[in-house]
Amino acid sequence: MESAGRLKPGAQYIYERQGATVYAREFGTNERFIIGYDWTPDDGLTKPTEEDIRRLEYRQIMDNILKEAENNPALQDALDRVRIVYELSKENEIVPHHPV
Repeated sequence: MESAGRLKPGAQYIYERQGATVYAREFGTNERFIIGYDWTPDDGLTKPTEEDIRRLEYRQIMDNILKEAENNPALQDALDRVRIVYELSKENEIVPHHPV
């Protein structure tokens, strides 16, 4: 899996399992990332698809962004703008795009 490339040589990691998902986090930190999945055809679990993996990784990234935005006004402002575009999109509004 691509995320396993985030392991640093010589670093100590704590591995955690939540269901069939295996995470790693560097010792002394709280940030964890997906490194693999525990799956066998007869364990009753469904093997995650590439879409499942993408969604899990995206959710993890978003959690990190939301946490960082608590202390970063520029990031919080960007998130507020994303939410406005999202809400307007749900109402089938045409949202003007102005690249920065």
